[in-house]
Amino acid sequence: MNERIIIDANICHGQACVKGTRIPVHQIIHMLANGDTIEELLKEYPSLTRDDILACLDYAASLAEEQVTPIGG
Repeated sequence: MNERIIIDANICHGQACVKGTRIPVHQIIHMLANGDTIEELLKEYPSLTRDDILACLDYAASLAEEQVTPIGG
């Protein structure tokens, strides 16, 4: 789905993670939701880049995107 986000059954129990790390996407999203800034996350996790964090947001947005199902008739 995204070159920066991976899902591998052997890494973090198959949870979506930032590629090359063991940092789950949900952890980054929760931290942002709780008021942490991108700059704070970059200091806390030096292995992350700004693009990694934006990829986490994009991944979360794609999961939250509504699927429109036509009502049959």
